[in-house]
Amino acid sequence: MPSQNVSVSTPPGAAGSRPAGTVAPPRRTWTPVAALSFGIAMVLMGEFLPASVLPALAADVGVSEGRAGLAVAATAIAGAFTAPSVAVLLPRTDRRTVLVVLLAIAALSNVAVALAPSFAVLLVGRLLLGVALAGYWSFAFGAGTHAVPGKDRLVSSALAFGTSIATVVGIPLASVVGDAVGWRATFGGTAVLTALGAVALTMALPSVPPHPGAGLRMLRAALRNGRLMAGIACVVLVALGNFAAYPYIRIAIEDVDPAATTWLLLTWGLGGLVGTLLAGVLARWLRPLAAVAPVVLSASLVLAAFATSLPVLAVAMVLWGLSISMMPVITQLWVTRVEPERAESAMSLQVTAFQVAITVGAALGGALLDGHGVQSLLLVGAGAAVAAGIGWAVLRVPRT
Repeated sequence: MPSQNVSVSTPPGAAGSRPAGTVAPPRRTWTPVAALSFGIAMVLMGEFLPASVLPALAADVGVSEGRAGLAVAATAIAGAFTAPSVAVLLPRTDRRTVLVVLLAIAALSNVAVALAPSFAVLLVGRLLLGVALAGYWSFAFGAGTHAVPGKDRLVSSALAFGTSIATVVGIPLASVVGDAVGWRATFGGTAVLTALGAVALTMALPSVPPHPGAGLRMLRAALRNGRLMAGIACVVLVALGNFAAYPYIRIAIEDVDPAATTWLLLTWGLGGLVGTLLAGVLARWLRPLAAVAPVVLSASLVLAAFATSLPVLAVAMVLWGLSISMMPVITQLWVTRVEPERAESAMSLQVTAFQVAITVGAALGGALLDGHGVQSLLLVGAGAAVAAGIGWAVLRVPRT
């Protein structure tokens, strides 16, 4: 009996069917964004480490605790100059290369601090970290949206989640490690983790070509956007409010109960984790969110200033962490929505605003601490934060 050839056709749209000669679309992966988020966690943990080990650091290098707070300000000074200049100096360089090199610089800076024989050398290491941090923060959002297009809110939340991991895990852990084996070991461990982050980013992040218009012309055009610059002024105010107080958070806690330092820092960080997630959920209501979050920050600082018991201080720490951790998501989305065609320059200006505010805030907070005590810097920070909330309440933001 002759055999019969029976052909079985695959219905259109069935699994496995594809017109001949076509290539399957690439699968979307969040691995590059995870690597970028880990890098953010490492550079920001490096920036805020002095707050966790401030008393020991100050005693070791022979300066007052107020002056030691300049270890945070030094990083911000370098960052303020670096953020707008990296894109101008490297307008055609692949952003993946830039990001990996910046993480390597951050690792080197933490090694320098860990080995610093004097406060002057320590400040040089902190300046180096400022260069790395500002450039990385400026480019990470754009690299993330390039890797996962059309997911701006999720990318912003993922990067802010890196900040929360640094505060939830890194800062309290740094306090424990610093107390157990010394503050220098804390910086050394951060250097190792940051170097691993550079390796992970090299493997995970695809090539990220620069914007065709990147450079000085794009920056000038962004600077002429009045609404953007008004929002940047609000960024300065809210960051100033936080960083007049944050470098001295451990001292504020120890004034109430020194034994509670580690778990209250953890409470602050857990509040930050909730704030990051909440900001991502509520980001569609960007204008009211931008107005309310700084007011909550102000309230938390006032509460911390007058706290005399652990329960009250714990509430203040939760609200403080929650509100300030919302700000990276809010400000990233705000500046890129107001200036979508020049988002890279808008992001660099946002980073500059944060770094200027950190510089002024840490220096102001140190002066207030040495002259008037910790309560004064908390109240000054609260005033600046509420002013930012009022500013954002009157500014309109384009709808998406």
